[in-house]
Amino acid sequence: MNRLSRAERATIIRALVEGNSIRSTARMTGAARNTITTLLVDLGKATSAYQDRTLRFLTAERVECDEIWAFCHAKARNVPEDKQGVYGWGDVWTWTSIDPETKLVPSWLVGTRDPEDARAFMADLRSRLMAPRVQITTDGHRPYIEAVESAFGEGADYAMLIKQYGVEASNDGSPTARRYSPNKVANETVYVVSGDPDPEFISTSYVERNNLTMRMGMRRFTRLTNGFSKKVENHAAMVSLHFMHYNFARPHMALGKRTTPAMAAGVSDHVWTCDEIAALID
Repeated sequence: MNRLSRAERATIIRALVEGNSIRSTARMTGAARNTITTLLVDLGKATSAYQDRTLRFLTAERVECDEIWAFCHAKARNVPEDKQGVYGWGDVWTWTSIDPETKLVPSWLVGTRDPEDARAFMADLRSRLMAPRVQITTDGHRPYIEAVESAFGEGADYAMLIKQYGVEASNDGSPTARRYSPNKVANETVYVVSGDPDPEFISTSYVERNNLTMRMGMRRFTRLTNGFSKKVENHAAMVSLHFMHYNFARPHMALGKRTTPAMAAGVSDHVWTCDEIAALID
């Protein structure tokens, strides 16, 4: 990375965090694809380490959690037989959390959708929060139940919000229109798992909206494209870079034009630039 100046690195970062693929970033910046990929991996390590150190002692009292699907190398049905069941081939899930007040994403985990990763994700989230009691809302994914209990014990008011979706018919009866249109929420069911969560704040709307931000900001999450990651390490690196930019460098419309989630959470005093992010690997 010594061959790239900080300004050149910042230019590549701007392209990547705005949803461009490696190939389109190479066309836009003139950098080689391998150079961009190497930079991405280095940035992933640096931004992950920085956020791991910085996102501590957070005052959030409400958290929404969800998982978002993607795949690496190939979709599960197309994974070679000798790679079936090997992590990094096929389905990859990213566990995310968000503070509805500050819009900060304090914790995420790239892995599988199994109970072990659920426990690791919740344990990491608990380690970052200083509030003695936290209200948590998740979807109905069952591994959350044991994971929340293991990480928070009696210190959580926890509810599951289970949404059931119905398929809305298109006006012209076209199966293609039905396929590519989002399903409508038919009904919602709330299950109180532990504690006494405030019904007014039992919601997954913010974390679900954050899923859209991820799909818009990372080409690897965009459906029906060939921009998916070929290596899970690259996928995880892009997730880390994305959240570095989202938390520290991107003012949130709900917070104001000059306030990022990190500023709202009290862990940063200014809007970061891509040059500052690039400087993390100096």
